[in-house]
Amino acid sequence: MAASSFDVIEAKIGEIHRAYNEGDLTSQELVGRYRERIAAYDQSGPEIRSIITVNSDAGDRAAELDQEFQETGDFVGPLHGIPVVVKDQIETKGITTTFGSITFKDYVPEQNATLIERLEDAGAIILAKTNLPDWATSWFAFSSVLGRTKNPYALDRDPGGSSSGTGAAVAANLATVGIGEDTGGSIRLPSSFTNLFGLRVTPGLISRTGMSPLVISQDTPGPMTRTVEDAAILLDVVVGYDSTDPYTVTNELTHVDGSYTDQLSEDGLEDARIGILRDAFGDDSDPEAAPVNRLVEEVIGLMDDAGAEIVDPVQVSDVDQYIEETSLYLVQSKRDINEFLASRPDTPAESIEKIYEEEQYHEVLDLLEGIAEGPANPEDDPDYWHKIVLQDTFQRILLNKFAEQQLDVLLCPNVQVVPPKADEVRSGALNTLTFPTNTVIASQAGCCAMSVPAGLTDEGLPVGVELIGKPYDEATLLKLAYAYEQEADPRFVPETTPTLSSEK
Repeated sequence: MAASSFDVIEAKIGEIHRAYNEGDLTSQELVGRYRERIAAYDQSGPEIRSIITVNSDAGDRAAELDQEFQETGDFVGPLHGIPVVVKDQIETKGITTTFGSITFKDYVPEQNATLIERLEDAGAIILAKTNLPDWATSWFAFSSVLGRTKNPYALDRDPGGSSSGTGAAVAANLATVGIGEDTGGSIRLPSSFTNLFGLRVTPGLISRTGMSPLVISQDTPGPMTRTVEDAAILLDVVVGYDSTDPYTVTNELTHVDGSYTDQLSEDGLEDARIGILRDAFGDDSDPEAAPVNRLVEEVIGLMDDAGAEIVDPVQVSDVDQYIEETSLYLVQSKRDINEFLASRPDTPAESIEKIYEEEQYHEVLDLLEGIAEGPANPEDDPDYWHKIVLQDTFQRILLNKFAEQQLDVLLCPNVQVVPPKADEVRSGALNTLTFPTNTVIASQAGCCAMSVPAGLTDEGLPVGVELIGKPYDEATLLKLAYAYEQEADPRFVPETTPTLSSEK
């Protein structure tokens, strides 16, 4: 087959590498194909607006990798020639990094985040930086630097946040894989809304050095991909201890037999014990929740048929109260963001208060306003230490459910409702702290979790299922998600971003 006939739609890492090996594709050609799609669908056409900055050096990087492969016959690493989009919360040397903020529209870091170094050492090509709400402070896709990112499955709907751009770009096949960041659900919620697999690892498994924080103890970057195998390949590359991020001692507590990719098994659901967290389901009488529940029930039935043991229900008393009382955004985020800003020389703003006072943020970001008005020092809030202790209590309550029922994972809807209309967000009808996302359960209880696609509603809206795992047990999440993927084949290509005529 000619190089131009390689099908970039839904292309997987393994397929791309086979095409490279067989001489049917080069890295430069692949970068060019994705750039064509970005121009056609992100910057014009449906104007998804998922990408803030396209890396002007991506073609040169691809040429270097092609030359290396031509001369040696070997890939430089497991991500050789793989174009990656990265949430613009992660610093990239020589590439504008905005954090979604108009104040930082011209900020160019002098060095890479540790995560970027690991991606590039493995042969990845940083193709573009993706949109996020200012400082990752929303579940919704509005930023002061770019505006609104659209959901490629329904252009009037939100793709979720705060890794909005990564979710929309990967779903629309504007890159092979993507990197998001998750504090309370910012990988999993947009993955749910854009029909992707999104993995939140135990904080510290992946270095956060060079990434703007929101709540340091909960922050973690991670993969957003169209397949579980690609998520595992990415994870194998980016995990590891980093002396500049003390949280990465987490890697000393994680025990994986081989690589994460080695954990993938088609029969991974056989005899797995899956607890159904009914307390986290929406009300069937709610027209926004009923379609979600129907698809989640179908997933449960499929897992049952594939050999899993379904434990239904698993009850966690007062789960809503624990979610509310363990939330740290309004008491801790201000300090964490300000310390990050203070550590960067010559940044255009020295504090989140300054950004707020000068109104240099998107007007729908109610959480940013709450953070800016919060205490400069978390310990000034009388409830701060209570919240910290209660997070540990919340984790213990969940882990006791795992132990009592001998569970591998807990399962619930990722978000209780379908992706909202953008007009609902604009009008102020939706509030970040009260939006019914279940992703905060794992985040505030210190667990790992994964969003897996449940399919599309009758209206064509993506729904995700949340798998909550024990801390340091990402391997089990990947194993179960992979086995489910083989049974369900739940990915759908958005109709708004089809194959280009030049690709046929």
